[in-house]
Amino acid sequence: MIKKDLKKYITHGEMIGRKGKELVSIPVPQIEIPRFRFGDKEQGGVGQGEGEPGDSIGQGDPQDGDEPGQGEAGQAEGKHELEVELSLAELAEILGEQLQLPKIEPRGHKTLKSRVDKYTSIASQGPNSLRHFKRTFKEALKRQIASGQYNPDKPIIVPIKKDFRYRSWKADVKHENSAVIIYMMDVSGSMGDEQKEIVRTEAFWIDTWLRSQYKGIETRYIIHDATAREVDEDTFYRTRESGGTLISSAYKLCEKIIETDYPPSDWNIYPFHFSDGDNWSGEDTKLCLDMLANSLLPKVNTFCYGQVESRYGSGQFYKDLVEHFGAEHEEVLLSRIENKEGILQSIKDFLGKGK
Repeated sequence: MIKKDLKKYITHGEMIGRKGKELVSIPVPQIEIPRFRFGDKEQGGVGQGEGEPGDSIGQGDPQDGDEPGQGEAGQAEGKHELEVELSLAELAEILGEQLQLPKIEPRGHKTLKSRVDKYTSIASQGPNSLRHFKRTFKEALKRQIASGQYNPDKPIIVPIKKDFRYRSWKADVKHENSAVIIYMMDVSGSMGDEQKEIVRTEAFWIDTWLRSQYKGIETRYIIHDATAREVDEDTFYRTRESGGTLISSAYKLCEKIIETDYPPSDWNIYPFHFSDGDNWSGEDTKLCLDMLANSLLPKVNTFCYGQVESRYGSGQFYKDLVEHFGAEHEEVLLSRIENKEGILQSIKDFLGKGK
């Protein structure tokens, strides 16, 4: 059901508000089984008193002008929903399967150490909850045979304390790749609530997939109009400014964050920029293109630009990126998101190359 209707959930963003730390609650249609409902006793009607063939079944008299069985049938289906909980890992698996997303090949070498305890050995001491029955039985059998107590005609094996064996663990340290997602969004007046909801929904799914590929992942948020600043997640999706747009201000801050906190040799870096495509001037666009080519692209796995269509935006920045880098550039991934229906394809545009 969830796989079949994945596009509906992505488009409507129904589960974003139902997200817990590791689980997501998804409302799915539920079939309500018909059942009999019994009324109170002694209210009249067929089966509870006098009645003749042809009498209507039910309570109360029809109103004047109403005839039984008349009237138009309703067209709306009843809403019966059941909440199903999925882990974010299961959700990522469904997303990857439906969009045929390839596994990401990490390029950064920084790893996080995680300790995993594996029960791979046997010890002579331990808690009763970890007692190993089979090994305890073998020790008792060996002792009784060696001491001559074992009787094959009456094979009774009685372990004593020194026979007990317990499962024991060994700490195994794993090294796991780490990554950072840097979200940038234009919050000028032309980016309305609808555009921000599209960004919020798409970012949820991007996070879900990337977190399934990397165990250690960090997220940073930048908003910009004519200036840029770093904010928390809640501010990122709620802020709305009026004024001009200088996209280079966001790229400069993004570059500073990378240089300060995320050495490219260690980290897998994913900047995502969302805008309606309006920039203040052609000169600033040239600066952006130069920064991308010479400063940002050598440091990141991919640079993703999503243009959220707005009635107030010209969309020129997308055209400039296509002209400069080409539509099929390996490190610059572009996507035009006309409305919520375009979120699914945009996710594939960004994540479909496995970089």
